[in-house]
Amino acid sequence: MQALIAPSILAADFGQLNRDVELINQSAADWFHIDIMDGVFVPNLSFGFPVLEAIRQKAQKPLDVHLMIVQPERYISRFADAGAAVLTVHLEASTHLHRSLQEIKLAGMQAGVAVNPHTPVKSLFDIVHDTDLVCIMSVNPGFGGQKFIEHTYRKVARLAEFREREGLHFKIEIDGGVNQENAAKLVAVGADVLVAGNFVFNSPDPIATVERLKTVAVRDTVNG
Repeated sequence: MQALIAPSILAADFGQLNRDVELINQSAADWFHIDIMDGVFVPNLSFGFPVLEAIRQKAQKPLDVHLMIVQPERYISRFADAGAAVLTVHLEASTHLHRSLQEIKLAGMQAGVAVNPHTPVKSLFDIVHDTDLVCIMSVNPGFGGQKFIEHTYRKVARLAEFREREGLHFKIEIDGGVNQENAAKLVAVGADVLVAGNFVFNSPDPIATVERLKTVAVRDTVNG
């Protein structure tokens, strides 16, 4: 199985956004990963609906939208209208998480739940039956360019084991510090989607970098 690659637009050059969106269109990437930050849930601001809608007009691949905001349920229909194919909310930010996930699906999107590095995987066990995707944060959310947290491998493996035991089919996404050195190991322990920001956009050739990630991010479906 080959993992999906989702370059993070947060690491793009916003002065050359059309150019960078077109780079991803031309690459082997599968999704655009778009982080929405409110300066409250995380100590940073990113962008809102006008930028998301501008990306949608140019993007030729699905938009994977990751909400790092408080009370995300207020905006579910707006993100559907803005073109999100996958909408992920944080477990830590959602008081009524099950309701939010159901509303995301009713709005026609795939429903994702994200967890911060300090949140144990077992916190997901009662909700993953209702998700299409689980995003494991492998850095502290809010800023790009952080160092990958090594404990992520164990979290992914434990979640993948639970998924197999329960006969579930949600995707496991890794967000933060993904590069060519850790991609293969992440996929080997169960990851299905790799979000890569600075590693792609800060490289001399983003298209070739995505291709290298696709090449190494392969899991042997016979032996695990």
